[in-house]
Amino acid sequence: MSAALSSLSNNSIHPPIEPVPASAQPPAVVHGPMPGSVPPPAVAKKKERRRPAALKWLLWIGGAALLSLGIITALFFYRRAHRTAGPHYETVQVDRGRIVARVTASGTLSALVTVQVGSQVSGRVEELKVDFNAKVRKGQVIARIEPRLFQAALEQARANHAAARGNLAKAQAQAADARRQYLRSKALAAKDFISQADLDTAETSWRAAVANVASSQGALEQTRAAEHQARINLDYTTILSPTDGIVISRNVDVGQTVAATLAAPTLFVIAEDLRKMQVDTSVAESDVGKLRDGMPATFTVDAYGSETFSGVVRQVRNAPQTIQNVVTYDAVLDVANPDLRLRPGMTANVNFVYGEKTSALRVPNAALRFRAPADWLEAAHVPRRMESSAHRLVWVLRSGKPAPVTIRIGISDGTFTEQVEGPLNEHELLVTDAGGTSAVPPAMRRVL
Repeated sequence: MSAALSSLSNNSIHPPIEPVPASAQPPAVVHGPMPGSVPPPAVAKKKERRRPAALKWLLWIGGAALLSLGIITALFFYRRAHRTAGPHYETVQVDRGRIVARVTASGTLSALVTVQVGSQVSGRVEELKVDFNAKVRKGQVIARIEPRLFQAALEQARANHAAARGNLAKAQAQAADARRQYLRSKALAAKDFISQADLDTAETSWRAAVANVASSQGALEQTRAAEHQARINLDYTTILSPTDGIVISRNVDVGQTVAATLAAPTLFVIAEDLRKMQVDTSVAESDVGKLRDGMPATFTVDAYGSETFSGVVRQVRNAPQTIQNVVTYDAVLDVANPDLRLRPGMTANVNFVYGEKTSALRVPNAALRFRAPADWLEAAHVPRRMESSAHRLVWVLRSGKPAPVTIRIGISDGTFTEQVEGPLNEHELLVTDAGGTSAVPPAMRRVL
C-alpha cells in the first residue's frame, strides 16, 4: 500500500521522462579517457606534484597570518602597559571656620567622700538597721553584732577589777601593820631590849609591805584597763554611721559571721553627698601637658545617650598609673549633680577643651598627612626633612600644578588644623593624593 502511494506521489510531482531515441542524440565528444579506463602514467605524476605545492602555500600563508596577529597583540598590550597617563590629583579646600581642640579620656563617677564602714570585732551579725539607698545620719545605729560574748568578757573584767581592789586593801592593811611592828621594834632596840637583827627584820617586813601596796595598785589599774577595753569591745558590737550620707553598698546579711582578725571587714559603703560628685579620668602622658587646674570639661554617660554634662578640672595628680606599659595620669573633675541623675560607678567619656578659635583658617588634616613622591621633592628642590611639630609642608594646586608651601600650624580638632602663619588663602586647593602612573607634574618633568 505504502509502495503504491509513494509511486503515485513521485509520478505526480516528477512526471516520467520519455527516453530519447539513440538516432536523435548528438554524438558525444570524449576529451579524456573513458570511464573505467586507466589514465596515462604522465598525467598521474603531474597531479601528485601539484598537491604538495598547494599545501605548502597554504601553510606559509596561515603561519604568516598567525605571526602577524601575535605581533599586533603583543604591541597592543605593551603600549597599554607602558603608556603614560596624565596626573590626576585629589584635593581638599582651605576654608575658615571654628576649631575646638580637645583631649578625650574615659573615667568613672564617684562621690566626693566615700566611707567604708567596717567592724572592729568579730562575731555574728544580729541585726541590720539600714539597706541599699537608705539615708543615714552621723551616729545612727546601722547594724548590731551579737554582744553576749563581749558582755561576758566585760563581767569578767569587772570581777577582776573588784578582786584587785580587795588585794590592794589587803596590801595596805599589811603595810600598816608592818609599819607599826617596825616602829615598836625600833623603840625596843633603842632601850637594848631587842637585837639589831630583829630591828632589821622588822624594817624589811615593813618596806616589803609598802612595795606590795604599790604592786596591788598596779594590778588594780590593769584590771581597770581590761574592764575599759571590754566595755569598748561591747560598744563596738553596735555599728554606727560615721557620717551623713546614703548607703550605696551593703556587703553582709543577718546571721553572717564577720572576722576582724587581720583586717576590718567592710559592712557598708556610705557616700557622703551625691549632689557633689567627681570623675577620675585616665589621661595619656602625651596629653597631660595640655590640661590645667580650672579647665572646663564636658562628658557623656551611656545612661543618657548624647546628653552632655559639664564639670571643672580640680587637679591633675602627679602619681602615674602604668597599665600594660601605658602611662596615664588621674585628672579629677568636679561635677554638680543637683537632680541625682548621675550615679556612682558610671563610665564618663570626657572631653577637655584646651583651645578654641572661632574664625581660623582651617587646613584639612588629610593635606598634612600627604607625602609627596621623591621625584616631586627633587624637582622642587625641597629638603626631605624640613618639617617639625610646628611647621608642616603642604602641596597647593595652582594653575593645575602642585607647588610646595610651608606653613606654621596651631591647634587641631583631629579633622582640621589652624594655619597660624603661612601663604595659604581661603578656597585654595591642597593635594591629598596623586593618581596616574607618573605623579610628576608636566612642568617638573620638563625640568627633570
